[in-house]
Amino acid sequence: MQVLNLSDGFINEVLDPSLDLTAEIQRLKQERNAVLLAHYYQEPAIQDIADYVGDSLGLARRAADTEKDVILFAGVHFMAETAKILNPDKTVLLPDLNAGCSLADSCPADEFGRFKAMYPDHIVISYINCSAETKAQSDIICTSSNAEHIVRQIPLDQPIIFAPDRNLGAFLIKETGRDMVLWDGVCIVHQTFSEEKLIRLKMRHDGAQVLAHPECDASVLRHADYIGSTSGIRNYAINSPEQTMIVATEEGILHQMRKDSPGKTFIPAPPEGGCTCSQCPHMRLNTLQKIYLCLKHGAPEITMDEEIRLQALRPIKRMLEMSVAVV
Repeated sequence: MQVLNLSDGFINEVLDPSLDLTAEIQRLKQERNAVLLAHYYQEPAIQDIADYVGDSLGLARRAADTEKDVILFAGVHFMAETAKILNPDKTVLLPDLNAGCSLADSCPADEFGRFKAMYPDHIVISYINCSAETKAQSDIICTSSNAEHIVRQIPLDQPIIFAPDRNLGAFLIKETGRDMVLWDGVCIVHQTFSEEKLIRLKMRHDGAQVLAHPECDASVLRHADYIGSTSGIRNYAINSPEQTMIVATEEGILHQMRKDSPGKTFIPAPPEGGCTCSQCPHMRLNTLQKIYLCLKHGAPEITMDEEIRLQALRPIKRMLEMSVAVV
């Protein structure tokens, strides 16, 4: 029996402890003609039952191309919104509506609109980690996989606003030489990695390479042997001859990396404070039980205003068109 109203963000039922959630999820996927898309930052059990596991660019492409009737997104709210923007006639489900994003939250659409109005001659490139309403005010969306590729396609005489991640923006300025105006937002996970602890960890693991996501602070990135998206980090680790690597991004990616290269050692980079983990609290709100109940009841479902959807679709389509060469 359902005991929690959907206004609380997810369905809660007391389940039979003997229920095989993995088998039931597979059964319901077939019954509902559903595809389960999962981000690398999900817990390992969710990654293992997903039809596709990837980064934001890969997930957007899969959402755009799917022929399934139902898209269940094991990720955070802006990812499920992106799937709905691309698939208005499909049912898009998110196991827990409380699975937000600190970057998206740092850039409220009304505040961003006022900021954008201060630079009327600037083109707006927004990182995909933002709300549909912020996407609707953007000219091009990007991900960490394609951001540099997209920035390099903008004419040199065209000024740029980049939002909402200031760390990714600063990295792009360094890499491309473009003098962009940056929105002041950060990811709570990537911002907490400690340079001091990273240096000490490297000393304990002499020769270990550091692989870092560009959402990290510059103080961490300067110690990195490779900087890239989650897919980029995964691919680098597969092809690298190095046997020990320190990974500065959400530790969920380590599950795939260890499956790819079982003989290699992957160590999560240390955050500030006493915690030894680097988990996104929003991503980890999704569980197997919530996924099962979400499929069982067809809720919570992502909906949005059609005008906002159409406005947000335009910059996402530009991203996909400009990213054909990015893998």
